[in-house]
Amino acid sequence: MTHAAEAPAEGLALPELRLKPREGRRLSAGHLWVFSNEVDTDRTPLSGFAPGAPCRVIGDRDHFLGYAYVNPHALICARILGRDERYPPGKSLLVQRLQVALALRERLYPRPFYRLVHGESDGLPGLVLDRYGDVVVGQAGTAGMESLKAGIVAAVEQVIAPRAMVWKNDSGARELEGLPSYVEAALGEAPDHVEVEENGVRFRVPMGGGQKTGWFYDQAANRAAFLKYVAGKRVLDVFSYLGAWGLSAARAGAAEVVCVDSSAPALELLQASADANGLAVETRRGDAFDVLAALREAGERFDVVVVDPPAFIKRRRDIPKGQAAYRKLNQLAMQLLPRDGMLVSCSCSHHLALDELIGAIQHAARHLGRFAQIVAVGGHAPDHPIHPAIPETRYLKALACRVVHD
Repeated sequence: MTHAAEAPAEGLALPELRLKPREGRRLSAGHLWVFSNEVDTDRTPLSGFAPGAPCRVIGDRDHFLGYAYVNPHALICARILGRDERYPPGKSLLVQRLQVALALRERLYPRPFYRLVHGESDGLPGLVLDRYGDVVVGQAGTAGMESLKAGIVAAVEQVIAPRAMVWKNDSGARELEGLPSYVEAALGEAPDHVEVEENGVRFRVPMGGGQKTGWFYDQAANRAAFLKYVAGKRVLDVFSYLGAWGLSAARAGAAEVVCVDSSAPALELLQASADANGLAVETRRGDAFDVLAALREAGERFDVVVVDPPAFIKRRRDIPKGQAAYRKLNQLAMQLLPRDGMLVSCSCSHHLALDELIGAIQHAARHLGRFAQIVAVGGHAPDHPIHPAIPETRYLKALACRVVHD
């Protein structure tokens, strides 16, 4: 018998997923993931579950560890949704999770522009909800969240009552769960674009195409902190996407801003936002490494260089190649600084530890005969909370570095 991937009627008995001896300790300590090699497949074969099927996770001493959703085809084969046996997965649990998440964001932000649900850190593993005023954009990154879509939409409608909700389920992470890629309206009429205001700049954010849910709220606090370095300076924004760093610098009084990205549509939107805000920027399309090398060969210099790349290390096997890429990127960026300049170096790779990013900066500095001083260390904005039992939720690093000739 295969257990179906349907949201259960509340109170309905759910099938069990039993763990091997001593494999429940990590869950008891607060983690939310069950790996396939931790399951007692003799007693509860994973093949008996359809992707997204709900279950009760049971330890080797027959004790209840939590309600979860299963994907028998994934390495992380189950993710805990709740630990109170009285409250199985269902609309009431989703509503309660959303209300708790909303309470935090309303405490932190005066306007409804933020990440509303940050997956595991908000007790909804695999789900991202970003709020753009009266529009909510969601990403279901797991089979469990895919099976809960109708309940999630109903909960969002009850708690938020947005004008529109869009599922932007086109991330590469869904492939690991065997899920299709698509974008669709869940509520109301999905707009082509929404507008986000940050640091006094109004940005056009695409609902179709674009990256992630359209905007990177996780860097908002770091972008605000970086503005103290830019007045009267020449600024280079590398991997600019929609220009969040660069246009903010222009608004804050930078003398000149150059934005570099490989995406023509992103640069077109960036330029449209610049024009709408009355800001002057130069855009350059191309591979970031190639553009940085060309700028170096042309003898260009920038007082402030920002490098905010996509994750170079998505899996453990990518670590050696990714570490080399971070070293090369920081070295190229430093070569464009004057005798006394600022480098803002970022990484969103969980598998690159903070000390390793610092090491990449130090390696680049010594190779070039420079002296680097880290003057600020940033992480994700508070709408991306860290789950203390799940290191993977602490992924973003942003280092502001003064770099001078030694």
